[in-house]
Parts: sequence; structure tokens; C-alpha cells
Amino acid sequence: MSYFDAASAAPLHPVARQALMASLDEGWADPARLYREGRRARMLLDAAREAAAEAVGCRPDELVFTPSGTRALHDGIAGALAGRRRVGRHLAVSAVEHSAVLHSAAAHEAAGGAVTEVGVDRAGAVTAAAYADALREDTALACLQSANHEVGTEQPVAEVADVCRAAGVPLLVDAAQSLPWGAVDGDWSLLAASSHKWGGPAGVGLLVVRKGVRFAPRGPVDERESGRSPGFENIPAIVAAAAALRAARAEAVAQAARLRELTERIRARVPELVPDVEVVGDPVRRLPHLVTFSCLYVDGETLLHELDRAGFSVSSGSSCTSSTLTPSHVLTAMGVVSEGNVRVSLPPGTEAAEVERFLDVLPGAVAGVREKLGAPVGTAAAGTLDELTVDALGERCPLPVIELAKALPRVRVGGTVTVLSDDEVAAVDIPAWCWTQRQEYVGARERADGVAYEVRRLV
Repeated sequence: MSYFDAASAAPLHPVARQALMASLDEGWADPARLYREGRRARMLLDAAREAAAEAVGCRPDELVFTPSGTRALHDGIAGALAGRRRVGRHLAVSAVEHSAVLHSAAAHEAAGGAVTEVGVDRAGAVTAAAYADALREDTALACLQSANHEVGTEQPVAEVADVCRAAGVPLLVDAAQSLPWGAVDGDWSLLAASSHKWGGPAGVGLLVVRKGVRFAPRGPVDERESGRSPGFENIPAIVAAAAALRAARAEAVAQAARLRELTERIRARVPELVPDVEVVGDPVRRLPHLVTFSCLYVDGETLLHELDRAGFSVSSGSSCTSSTLTPSHVLTAMGVVSEGNVRVSLPPGTEAAEVERFLDVLPGAVAGVREKLGAPVGTAAAGTLDELTVDALGERCPLPVIELAKALPRVRVGGTVTVLSDDEVAAVDIPAWCWTQRQEYVGARERADGVAYEVRRLV
């Protein structure tokens, strides 16, 4: 079985396993106690904090350990907003942040705060100018990921940090995906990350709050972790997390070179092997181990099952794999195809032979799913109709787009096809389909039973 979902959780690093086993015997006591066992536990905790701080590029007393990366983000955002409540209650975030950030933003807005989402381009990147436009006199905090978890695009953190610094606004960086590859550049104010992204154990996050940043922890606090993360520290897991981060960083240059070559191979060959595929994310400014592509006319859940049966564990941002059947907020913000989305994120040590086998299996898996769904094949014919309406009400992703693709050859160049659909995903995938197929998306009209999407044939 080839595990290609390191962006969700990297396999436990051997160094982390060794550190975990050793510290289970040495780090079980309360580090707040003054007796021998407590002092030993405190030494392990302090050493882990120093190692993690060195990797982040901060002072040890600026870093605390949390029960997860999600908790680090929630606490970081809440504490920074509370610390600057006299400035105002406005929060700026990018539209492609991790759901933990967007959930915090939604809670803040529900409590009476204001939130501005900064848009991205088709590669998933923000601009410093867009953040500058989003900042206001009452902005208490801005948030920006260092690299996107779904498409791998690296964000211009240093430039955005400069803009925020000039406006007197602290910037919180979600560095979960990028931290094992290197420290985050720029004059940021807060940072959060998660151990299981770099081969440490799950259940350990870290939160950094720079000296001088106004911060007021929310909820009950105690004397542990500077009052910013209450509860007894899981010292064995923390030690293993710090050891894994140090090991990952030591291997980063060599692993990045290897994995980038493999993901470049996937980026180049998938469109050659599989028709109607869009590779998404920035082709240059991206994480070395991650590549994402979307296959038209494919049910994402079925495709993932087919790849799993073939021995490949991959992930997806496709709405067709979601229990809620709502499109990925990242792919939606980018304006790219969400159906049939496949995210490949290679763990360290992935062999070229595994990637080659994946490339051998993928075309057949996609073709099989398309055949089951009745997807169009061949070139478009020269149609004669001026307009055509397709009833796709009650159909779910990717069937509305499949019906559109089948109908378009029946109209002449310049003619229009109107697709009736009550599937939320159609609002994302029909315009994205038009962009990839060089057709004109005219627009959408609300109806009592759904939405009418109009497309004009250009080629």
C-alpha cells in the first residue's frame, strides 16, 4: 500500500518513535513538582521547548504546547482578538485558510465581530495589496497560512507581514503544512502548527506569541504553559514532536529535492495520461511534496475508492467525497474544478517506483469511473440548435456537468445551453468547466426549483 496523504498526517518518524518510547519511562511525572521525577520531567519539557523554538525561530518563552494544531489556532485567534479588543473587533483572513481558522472567524462574527475574507487568484495565492485593502482602523488581527493544505500554494507571508506591521496589526500564521520544510519568513506576530504534519504524534500543537503582542487567554487558565494552554502536559508526546520536527528539518533539503522531482513528474504527466484534467495550485511557489489535480466527469468518492483498491491512499477536496456534498472552500475560492479532485502528498522516503505505479493505475481508474457515469467521449460535433435546456434537477456532482458536456455539441457555435440544477456544487463546477473547455459562462438565474446556468458555445 502506498500512503500518499502526508498533508493530512505524516507517518510517525522513526526518531519520534524512539523519543516517545524513551520519554514514557522518564517523562511521566508532573513537571511542576520539585522532587527528582518532577525535575526530570521538567528537563525533558524544557529541552523540547528549546528544540521547537529553534526550529520555529522564536524564543523558548514565546512558545507553548497545546493539545492540537486546531486548539493552537482557536486559542491564538481568540487570545489575540481579546488582547486588542480596545482597537476594535475586525478580523481579516484569507478565503483559503484551514477550516479551524474559518470556524474561529465564524464564531467571532456570530459574537458581534466583523470578518473580511481576502480573495485569492486561480493559483490559490493572496497578494499583500489585497491584505492592505482589507485592513481597517479597527482591525485587531490578520491571519494567513504559510502554505495551503489542499493545493500546496505558498503564500507571501513576509510581504503580508510587512503590510500588517505598517498598519500596526499583528499577523497570525498557520504554519502547519510548511514548518517541517523551513522556518516562516517575515515579521509575523503569532504562529500555530501541528505535530502530526511533520511525523510527530497526533495530539500536540504549538502556539507562538511574540513578545510585545497583546494577548489575553480566553477561558479558565492555570499556571501551566504560561497560562495559554491549561492542563497537564503530555510530555512523552511533546518530546517526540520536538524530536520529529528537528529530524524533519535536518532532512528537509534532501527530501524536498527528491519529492519535488516526483510531484513535478505527476504535474506534467497526469494531463498527458488523462484527458480533461486540471492541475491546480501554483506550479512554482508550492510545497515540494504536494500536488492536486481535478478530473472532469468523475465522482471523487468513487475515484478515491478505486485508487484505494489499487493500493494508493490519497485525499480529495472534491464535494463528491464530502458527507455534506458542499464544494471545498479552497477550490471554490480559486474558481477551479472541484469534481474528481485528487490530492497527492508524498511522505519522506517515497520511491519513484511508487509514483510510476500510481501514474500507471490512474488513467484506468478515471476511465472506469467516467464510463460508469456515462461521461462524454470523443470530440465535439458541429451542432445545429440555437439553444437547448438540460434538466439536471435532482442530479448530484458530477452529473450536471456531464449533462452540460453532452448537450453542448448539439448547439451551433454561438448557441447556448441552459442547465437546470439544484446541486450547490454546480455553481462552482459549471463556471470552472467553461474555463477549462474555453466556453463562455453567461451566468445564472435563480428559479423556484433551483438555478438555471447558461453557457455559450465558443468552440
